[in-house]
Amino acid sequence: MTDYNDLRQNLLNLRAQQDSRGMSRGALLMRGRLFTWLNQYRQQRSDPAQPLHIAAYWALANEPDLRPLLSQWSDEENIHISLPCMVSADAPLVFKPWYPEQAMKQAAFGVLEPDTAEVAPDPEIILVPTLGFTRQGDRLGYGKGYYDRTLADLTTRQHSFTSIGLGWAVGDLSQSDYVPAAHDVPLDAVLTDRGWPKPAPV
Repeated sequence: MTDYNDLRQNLLNLRAQQDSRGMSRGALLMRGRLFTWLNQYRQQRSDPAQPLHIAAYWALANEPDLRPLLSQWSDEENIHISLPCMVSADAPLVFKPWYPEQAMKQAAFGVLEPDTAEVAPDPEIILVPTLGFTRQGDRLGYGKGYYDRTLADLTTRQHSFTSIGLGWAVGDLSQSDYVPAAHDVPLDAVLTDRGWPKPAPV
């Protein structure tokens, strides 16, 4: 049986041992690949000018930093960015609008959230911070289950979306004996500093 706590700690250690310059370059590459993919994705839509809602995340320590890309996207008229906010320990996340001038507040676990009561529309694309992953899209997070509940809730409500896990290549569990938990919700795609272990659909 997989010891998830030991596995998480091992992945956290591997992530923390990475060279800071390499992480900066890796995050830059990830932002570039996301930017390129989104352009392709938008061109495949029936109406490329239709508003697009993207749920991103505000990076914690050692997570791939998306903030420069989020600022770039927010300058585009038809792209709307939101960030996850915790309601309670056992509830799905809600997403609140974000733009570069948005005031932020600190929430549980040191996460920064938009300081607003406004709730964004359900996202079409969800960027998910990912600690560990397999090439089939299985995700190992931090153990609180927020994203699993959120993705499951959106699916239950028959909302169509694409989920993309963002993590470091050191989190690849494909060669391990990792078995996802029954409640885990697979990701549609995974992106790392070394490319797409599970390519995103277009």
